[in-house]
Amino acid sequence: MSLIDIFLSTLNVTLPVFAMVFIGIGLKRFHWIDQNFVNTASRLVFRATLPTLLFFGLADADLEATLDPWMLAFFALATLASFAAAWGWAMLRVRRPLRGVYVQGAFRGNCGVVGLALAAGLYGDAGLSLAGLLLGVVILSYNVLSVIVLATYQPRKEGASQGVDWKSILQHILTNPLILGVAAATPFAVFNVALPDWLITTGDYFASLTLPLALICIGATLSTRALRKGYRTTLSASLAKMVVLPAASTLLAVAAGFTGPSLGVMFLFFASPTAAAAYVMAKAMGNDETLTANIIALTTLMASITVTLGIFALRLAELI
Repeated sequence: MSLIDIFLSTLNVTLPVFAMVFIGIGLKRFHWIDQNFVNTASRLVFRATLPTLLFFGLADADLEATLDPWMLAFFALATLASFAAAWGWAMLRVRRPLRGVYVQGAFRGNCGVVGLALAAGLYGDAGLSLAGLLLGVVILSYNVLSVIVLATYQPRKEGASQGVDWKSILQHILTNPLILGVAAATPFAVFNVALPDWLITTGDYFASLTLPLALICIGATLSTRALRKGYRTTLSASLAKMVVLPAASTLLAVAAGFTGPSLGVMFLFFASPTAAAAYVMAKAMGNDETLTANIIALTTLMASITVTLGIFALRLAELI
């Protein structure tokens, strides 16, 4: 394939995903959808359609061909290394009150929506199966590490308890609808249990709502007005999230021998923009939610360029 053919095929993967995000921005700006719609649709996606998508994507998967414990372990180690690197940099260059938000924004990607959508676009059902398996590692590691760093830099309030409620955190992880969807699908995949055709068709109809609805909601919640505040810190965290850490993690994955779909899906997860859940957690733990919103907005806007260039480079090198 020529350079132009490779680049055009890359755009076929990334443009539909980010076009939906920009459609969401437009729909909100023209007042065709409002915040109530976004809130309801986001809950529907998180609690129902996305778990359904993961369930049917995994239930029919060939685990012998898909499950790679080394890939899961490597992704967990790369996440931990990215977290440590972001924290080390923050200790050197970021003001103490902003460090927790900076670190979370720099390592926590939107793998459950953007990463999943890109994996499906790049590899179809096989990409969904790989991404679904990785999501278990993502949900566990991202939540625990985010709590650790946000609690470390949590503002002190007189008379308030500063302890972290680990029991509540564990409960949220174990009852996370995405993890439950993956767990429910695993026995069907392990024992090759065939699902009825009518159930598969119904599930596909319902699950097909997930990615367009979720991407539109991401676009509708973006606000670029606040980017003028704390722009330097926002830019630093965004460059770390979208350029430095994905490049370093992907190069390490190549050095570790990963190629093909495993490398492609891991890159998409490494390179996903900062997760919207980061805002919720930062606000709940008393950290700077405005800076978090800025990082989410800027990384999402950057992703259309950085992810496209990353896939193009990996395809050009014949690694994916």
